[in-house]
Amino acid sequence: MSDAPVTLRTRKFITNRLLQRRQMVVDVLHPSRPNVSKAELSEKLAVLYKTDKSRVVTFGFRTHFGGGRSTGFALIYDDEAAHKRFEPRYRLVRAGMAAKVEKASRKLRKERKNRAKKVRGTKKVKAAEPPKKGK
Repeated sequence: MSDAPVTLRTRKFITNRLLQRRQMVVDVLHPSRPNVSKAELSEKLAVLYKTDKSRVVTFGFRTHFGGGRSTGFALIYDDEAAHKRFEPRYRLVRAGMAAKVEKASRKLRKERKNRAKKVRGTKKVKAAEPPKKGK
């Protein structure tokens, strides 16, 4: 964290009772810095709205042309259960509240699928394996 001053302004503030959260657009003024980390913004918003840092979700920040100003979105959940229930899985993974599902690359999955399409019957599992180099 830099010592340079950062000003937060929130607008379009809505208390969303259905999703048990407060949501707002956040304008960040950072004239002597390139930009501000989302972790630092979460801390500052938590202090501003008197809540726990782990319940604040910040995303979608874009730096304006010329720098010095960024705009993004922030959500502050009422409790951790609502956070886990309503937040998309990829943002839970970012926050460290869910584990990332490890899977093969997209290209590898497509190649396996197409190899399996060329074979009939019980050989499909064997066809999904890449061909051996020696033969």
